[in-house]
Amino acid sequence: MYAAERHQLLAQRARRDGRVDVNDVATELGVAPETIRRDLGVLERQGVVRRVYGGAVAVDRLDFEPEVAQRDRTNAAEKDAIARAALDLVPDRGSILLDAGTTTSRLATLLPADRELTVITNSIPVASILATRPGLTLHILGGRVRGTTLAAVEAWTLHALDGLLVDVAFLGANGFSAEHGCTTPDMAESAVKAAVVAAARKRVLLADHSKYGTDQLSRFARLSEIDVLVTDSGIDAGAVAELEEAGPEVVLA
Repeated sequence: MYAAERHQLLAQRARRDGRVDVNDVATELGVAPETIRRDLGVLERQGVVRRVYGGAVAVDRLDFEPEVAQRDRTNAAEKDAIARAALDLVPDRGSILLDAGTTTSRLATLLPADRELTVITNSIPVASILATRPGLTLHILGGRVRGTTLAAVEAWTLHALDGLLVDVAFLGANGFSAEHGCTTPDMAESAVKAAVVAAARKRVLLADHSKYGTDQLSRFARLSEIDVLVTDSGIDAGAVAELEEAGPEVVLA
């Protein structure tokens, strides 16, 4: 296959699936991964894709945010493992804040009933999981609910967070990297996440490896503001070293 034909195939694949995986395409086409990386570099210079860890994403999909149900099915096993690992960071007593997200929702399902915990959330799915859970005191933050993430955002939410100081906050993100920190495509949701970071003594980011290098529109925290990053073993050792140098302890689930 000529280079121009590979470029066309990669562009079509990126637009169709939203993402191209270097190793998968290299195996499919019978070429070296370095060849596909060079091809993606060409497409990036043409404005067709943006390269991320392990591949590239279509530029016209960068600010696309899937619905909750679709995101919940993506990397489900990795998210389950991350939630189990994050459980070790939940205190025996005190207050925690669970940000909106499919991985934080998984953590909510694992919270034990025998701990004296006050749980605060801006997430309707998290609140519905915990509303009838014995032994926990639940507070839900008000605000406009985003249909995409089912998270409360804007002034009411920010006002409530301004008066809080929780022991541990567990946050989700659409992208993270040592260079650009923790990011999300929606600025209203980013503002809430930034307020969560400011309202916590300890900040824990829960994000699977596919979000590494997938930087989004709005940054809500630099990695130096995150105490612990819990991700999965799909991320390579070089990335782990780079992330830890930027600030947080990295826990591999």
